[in-house]
Amino acid sequence: MSSAVHGFTDDALGTLDAVGVAAALRAGEVSRSEVLEAAVARTRRVDPRLDAVQMTCFDRAASTPETAGVFAGVPAFVKDNTDIAGLPSCHGSAAFTPRPATVTSGPGAQFLHSGVIVLGKSTLPEFGLTASTEFTDRAPTRNPWNPEYSAGASSGGSAALVAAGVVPIAHANDGGGSIRIPAAANGLVGLKTTRNRLLDQPGARKLPVHLVAEGVVTRSVRDTAHYLAAVERFGANPALPPVGLVEGPSARRLRIGLIAADVLGRPVHADNGAVLASAAKVLEGLGHEIVEMRLDVDPRFVEDFKQYWAVMAAAMALSFRLGHRGYFDARKLDPFTTGLIGLAKRNPLAVAASTWRLRGGVAAYDRHFAEVDVLLTPVLSHPAPRIGELAPGQPFDALFAKLADYVGFTPLNNVGGGPGISLPHGLVPSGLPGSVQLAARRGDERTLLDLAYQLEAASPFPRIVDRAAAAGAA
Repeated sequence: MSSAVHGFTDDALGTLDAVGVAAALRAGEVSRSEVLEAAVARTRRVDPRLDAVQMTCFDRAASTPETAGVFAGVPAFVKDNTDIAGLPSCHGSAAFTPRPATVTSGPGAQFLHSGVIVLGKSTLPEFGLTASTEFTDRAPTRNPWNPEYSAGASSGGSAALVAAGVVPIAHANDGGGSIRIPAAANGLVGLKTTRNRLLDQPGARKLPVHLVAEGVVTRSVRDTAHYLAAVERFGANPALPPVGLVEGPSARRLRIGLIAADVLGRPVHADNGAVLASAAKVLEGLGHEIVEMRLDVDPRFVEDFKQYWAVMAAAMALSFRLGHRGYFDARKLDPFTTGLIGLAKRNPLAVAASTWRLRGGVAAYDRHFAEVDVLLTPVLSHPAPRIGELAPGQPFDALFAKLADYVGFTPLNNVGGGPGISLPHGLVPSGLPGSVQLAARRGDERTLLDLAYQLEAASPFPRIVDRAAAAGAA
């Protein structure tokens, strides 16, 4: 079994989460330069084995003026599909010739509003379209718990860097599970917020079905809660109830719907099922009522999502070609992206029908909460795969079938617009972290964070440093 790869050591970052680093900076226990130097040293030590960094801007970070915000001075990475003025965005694709963005996007500005200092861009698969951060033209991004395995996607680089201790927090976004999937694979907290809760990428809200939500990956519930409370005030959506700062668990007891089969009614891998059963037992022991349920969705959901995903791929390729003339070469797109584009072109009528059905996804999502407060599900249908199993160079139909077998739970929240949070829970036999997902009514992130705090306290999240120590002692 390969050894875990991490950067945790006795430096200014230590094993602190982002709230802890920010508090140490405010108290003068560490200086901003010490914290940045520690993060840079960790990046240089760890990334040659993980390949999670798209590009660095260490000199720019060192010269960044003093910041304000809940995470003032905390080092972080931005996913490379989000524009930060002065840094290139290549969206995980060899089709781009890198050139600096001229303006910072809304999601980029919202992330910077938290006070973080950007060290660079993190990797993602091409356009964020698949569930493993792998490429046809370069090395894959590897899971720090065991580099033989996938770090998930599409926010795979961000998740690998946070799990490995390079930084305590990193930007992520989620169009079908792209925050929650890599959070699950790397033993992190990953919250996909309610649709339109935070600022979106340009044009996202004009799409027929708006899927993507912005956020972060972290190692603690409190980091996620503090981040959301801080940035929701930056462009707050008056149509949604504010979340505010959830500082810990309440005494409220909930009715929780336990779902163990995917959207096609298929049971999950035994390892994932055991993790789910363990989390349900912990929550029941805390006084919550657990009720077994099944997902209530149109049996065409997987095919509909596939068709719409294909439209998204085609739309992004066209947008980049028009918006980056001379800097985008569609001939260099990878086989999975071109396969999706071909699917969108082959049957426009099927695309239209699928889109129409997906637009009814809000009502379908809402039905699940008629008699329960929260859903408890797996994040993924089986543990993170080995590197290569989801590589983009294989035949399109074969790869998409594997993805459908892997990503059985997260897309419903994107279509329905509701919040979902991935939480670490125990380890699976391979030594990788286990995970579960909690989902709630649209607008009810407070309940998710409350329950997440409870699960974290009752069953502390696995830590990669403990995994590494155990492996070393074996």
